[in-house]
Amino acid sequence: MQPIDLVFRFGGESGEGVISCGEIFAQAAARAGREIYTVRTFPAEIRGGHAVYQVRVGDDLLLSQGDRVDVLVAFNGEGYEKGLPDLRPGGILVCDGGQVTPDPSFDGTAYPIPFTTLARDQVGSLRAKNMVVLGAVAELFDLPREVLFSLVAQRFARKGEEAQEANRRALEAGAAYVRDHVTKQDPYRIGTGPHTGRVVLSGNEAVALGALAAGLTFFAGYPITPASDIMENLVRWLPQVGGRLVQAEDEIAALAMVLGASFGGARAMTATSGPGLSLMVELLGLASAAELPAVVVDVQRAGPSTGMPTKEEQGDLNLAVWGAHGEGPRIVLGATSVADAFQTTVQAFDLAERYQCPVIVLSDQFLGFRKASVAPPPVDEIRPSYRILARRNGAYRRFQLTESGISPAAVPGMVGLQHVITGLEHDEFGRPAYDPARRTQMMAKRARKMALAAQEPGMTRRWGHSEPVLGVLGWGSQEGVIREAVARANREGYRVTALHTRMLWPLPHGEIRAFLRQVKAVLVPEVNFSGQFANLLRTQFTIEPHRLTKSDGLPFRPVDIYEKIKEVYPDGR
Repeated sequence: MQPIDLVFRFGGESGEGVISCGEIFAQAAARAGREIYTVRTFPAEIRGGHAVYQVRVGDDLLLSQGDRVDVLVAFNGEGYEKGLPDLRPGGILVCDGGQVTPDPSFDGTAYPIPFTTLARDQVGSLRAKNMVVLGAVAELFDLPREVLFSLVAQRFARKGEEAQEANRRALEAGAAYVRDHVTKQDPYRIGTGPHTGRVVLSGNEAVALGALAAGLTFFAGYPITPASDIMENLVRWLPQVGGRLVQAEDEIAALAMVLGASFGGARAMTATSGPGLSLMVELLGLASAAELPAVVVDVQRAGPSTGMPTKEEQGDLNLAVWGAHGEGPRIVLGATSVADAFQTTVQAFDLAERYQCPVIVLSDQFLGFRKASVAPPPVDEIRPSYRILARRNGAYRRFQLTESGISPAAVPGMVGLQHVITGLEHDEFGRPAYDPARRTQMMAKRARKMALAAQEPGMTRRWGHSEPVLGVLGWGSQEGVIREAVARANREGYRVTALHTRMLWPLPHGEIRAFLRQVKAVLVPEVNFSGQFANLLRTQFTIEPHRLTKSDGLPFRPVDIYEKIKEVYPDGR
């Protein structure tokens, strides 16, 4: 059998069940042993507007959403019109035969199926249309029936037997129509694959699991798209390990609670998106000055202001790195994939505790909502670290000047280690101090921690040509799409290498400098308008990189980066 690598897109009206249809299809393919990689986009309104769920299904590791759509599943005319430009030449159209009439110039294979009519006449409810679609697509592309039916039963178990029976009838109505009325004209089948024992996680779920594995005991947050899933998962999971969760009145209160819990010795976290991170700026400064560990996850969305709450953007890098009055040292990490979101969150807690400072983890809408089949996260292998604790030995200096800048900490209840915590500048004991000498000492102390953090190992990943001419520098959730584009360029004879930076502040200067010395030119792709990472690199390394930016709310495709590589590649091949 030919290796499978197919991109399915489900498109239709928000409120028709497009997203749930795509999610169940993706999970069923994963349970059947296939690799999956998903993208979803939908309007901010509860109902109305165009919704899309895209699933790439394959045998091998999938690094991106792919370049073109192989199978377009159109719930309605809008799904057809908006999806058709992305359907590859000769692609497959599965559409509602009662609502969609393919253009006469359409050169692919069309399967018109009366989804709406089947839902109304055979199931008795137009709300069942998405299950009719799911049953038809599963039958058409040989998605194992038993896997699909068991998954749907599990997903809707809480809705009672009547709802379960309606879903079964809807699935069977779609499948039966295909068996009785459709002649298969394409060679594509999903069937069963080799990848067993894997789990399907979203980026937000991976963050929540990583926090638990790192020893999270307190979470405070305020709901905000697209970060709310993190809190919603922790509501169910955190109490099971003895932790506490509070829904705060706003993002400012949420981070204030996190800092209070951290002062008390808890491993504490909050999660938000760009507008919420903006509100947290003053308290991030307090965490830096008071040297309190805290983890803040920012699932970025398109801005400014309310922007596009359900769309993709890597637009908060400037805010995460520079968002402070004065100079408040913090560490900024960028999660790169679903599997990496787990590891990066674990690492964020480790760094926060060891360096006694706030750590911001940058995810985004694309990664937060993306689902992938991954090996079960190694939860049992994680050994959470903890801040260095002081011992009673004379008068306790909470902010003792040390070579590393890291001072032994104490938490309430440690006898003889009482101390003052303040956001004011202070001396080693924590007492407010404004004289020039002490101010300079404390600024230098906090800066030493960041200089040490910049030397942390494993903060970059590299792949590509061993003798490169062009280098691609990236960050965050675009790692996979960059890898795929670079691999294609190398196959075409271009000598390209890529370096992906997991720590965005402080930058891992040693690895980046070594990378820059090897190449003649640098390309920086990022999903924002101005090229924030390129600007940051320019300030630190006095380079002028080529920029590839995107700010339409959607992630890059491999072909976007590949075409830019060809454009900026120096000296021909």
